[in-house]
Amino acid sequence: IHKKSSLIWLVCMLFLVAMLAGCGGGAKPAADSKPAADAKPITLIAYNPMPPSSVPTQTLIKFAEIAEKNSNGRLKFTVKHSGQLGSDREGIESAKMGTIDVIISGTGMYSSFYDKVKIFDLPFLFTDAKQARKVVNGPIGERIFKDLNKQGFVYLGTGDNGMRQVSSKRKIQTVDDVKGLKIRLPEMPTYLAVWKSWGSTPVPIPVSELYMSLKTGVVEAQDNAPYHTVATKCYEVQPNFAMINYMWMGLTAAMNETKFNSLPPDLQKVIKDAAIEATNWSFDAIEKADQDAFKVMKEAGVDV
Repeated sequence: IHKKSSLIWLVCMLFLVAMLAGCGGGAKPAADSKPAADAKPITLIAYNPMPPSSVPTQTLIKFAEIAEKNSNGRLKFTVKHSGQLGSDREGIESAKMGTIDVIISGTGMYSSFYDKVKIFDLPFLFTDAKQARKVVNGPIGERIFKDLNKQGFVYLGTGDNGMRQVSSKRKIQTVDDVKGLKIRLPEMPTYLAVWKSWGSTPVPIPVSELYMSLKTGVVEAQDNAPYHTVATKCYEVQPNFAMINYMWMGLTAAMNETKFNSLPPDLQKVIKDAAIEATNWSFDAIEKADQDAFKVMKEAGVDV
């Protein structure tokens, strides 16, 4: 009886050990795999120097929203704008150094260190934004931007920053009317050279200083898309707006290469896909914004 009891006890103990081992084995994967919702999100800084009412900053905000949503909360963007982190040029330099993670800026702003994009700064290169859209999002655009990684960036996409026109204190109808015109321009060599060739006096001024420069008479004119002229409130101190369609300006998104490469492949794809969606959206957004801007300027008495 004693031996039989001992045998039963031993069998029970072995059965109990087997049960505990089975439970432990089943619980191990659950302990090792932490739900994505509990993980701390990766925080990234994204920047555009324009105000929130502008299409470039709206494009940046849209990009951040899409990326955050499609990452299931694993990415979190701190969006900066309105000159908080400097001018376009300063923002790009900061992104190159890594103090800004994602930058969306005028395509021509990259030309100070990446010569290939200077082709987009040629006057009268495109008749309208629709033509530009086909080029920058096609094989030609791919060839132009493919070496941006050699400058410490990952190219994300190019959208629309508008066909550039001119607002001024004087009425402009012919090229003779811009002779001697003191005009604010972005800090890009090609733009300065074009206006000098027309006999104007170009002055490079950051967009954050544009309105006050016009109001105080530091300059008497500026070149920009209609939506941009309204977003920066320049129309309030510029009685004339001339549609000359002389330059298309792209809106290029790029990310610091080191930061991009530190992300897992699936999040890299999320960021690239979000940038493509947002920059494509900008083309349609600017077309509508320009039409709305015309109404605002005409109602304010601007001669368009």
